[in-house]
Amino acid sequence: MVGITLDAFSSPWPVDWTQEFGRPAPLVLEIGFGNGDFLIHQAQSRPQTNFIGLEVSLPSLKKAERKVHHAGLTNVRVLHNPANMVLWLLLRPQTLDGLYLNFPDPWPKHILRRVVNDQFLHLAASRMKPGAFLDIATDHPDYIPWVIEHLERTPYFSSRRPTSFVTEDDERFRTKYEQIALAEGRVCYYFHWQRNEAAAADLFPIPQEKPMPHVILHSPLPPDELARQFQQQRHQQGEMFISLDELFQSARTGALLVETYIHESALTQRVGLTIHQREAGRYIIGLHELGFPRPTPGVQFAIYTLAQWLCSLHPASHILSHNLNPDVGERLASLATNSFYDSSTPPL
Repeated sequence: MVGITLDAFSSPWPVDWTQEFGRPAPLVLEIGFGNGDFLIHQAQSRPQTNFIGLEVSLPSLKKAERKVHHAGLTNVRVLHNPANMVLWLLLRPQTLDGLYLNFPDPWPKHILRRVVNDQFLHLAASRMKPGAFLDIATDHPDYIPWVIEHLERTPYFSSRRPTSFVTEDDERFRTKYEQIALAEGRVCYYFHWQRNEAAAADLFPIPQEKPMPHVILHSPLPPDELARQFQQQRHQQGEMFISLDELFQSARTGALLVETYIHESALTQRVGLTIHQREAGRYIIGLHELGFPRPTPGVQFAIYTLAQWLCSLHPASHILSHNLNPDVGERLASLATNSFYDSSTPPL
């Protein structure tokens, strides 16, 4: 049996789905497959179609894995990753032939965390072929008008029915949650839409990974003094957020490790940035390979931020060299040419 579980952090960006499944075939995505019964039913009834299932609940993913193996299905892959991350990073434009979103979490107290929003619909549209179906089902009274509002104002999707939704769909396979809702007398709303011909600008470029980034700098301060002066730092630019959270020092070598949180539009990573002293006064800042982090633009800015902090600690500190992207490198150039860097200047 082929391995069915993928991970967006260790997969190629984007994935070659023809190679992954070993055949060219229509590709359909289900977001939030729960116990997996709907996903498995679709894969069994449509063997000529390849299916991707996403689920944030690890126990649910494990259950679905067992069911797929038991059913002997080779046209299913599952991921334990958020929907936007998979759509953005793993799928080329105009890849999907269909998308299911069954009974998503309504997030009644945190509506900004809802899957359906303007950005999601634009992102999905950029990854779907013209004519690809978009099927959404919900029974939550607050989510129903939310979905209607967002679908009716998007220029990229059109209803396949005369109305925006229907309240009966006897042809669909019922999910476990759906059966419970109907048994308790709740009305379910079914949205049968499709990707139309309107062009959707691809505002979601797949990040281009560079060689493992590093900065080499001069500082007269010893590692113990760097560790003593460290304080948590948080910086934001647009949708990118970086937090240098904790600094740890090796008792054996004196090397420093900075636990760093990086949020970018496409993904979130928690990584370790290293500060190694090559010789007295000469340091190299890099990305620790623990956990196989991806060297994204956010990582480059995090390394820049750390270098900026180090240069702010002493007027004789300055950058010697780096391999960061040109836009980040331009910022570092000011640190290399000035004997003192004003640490009050926002790094991003």
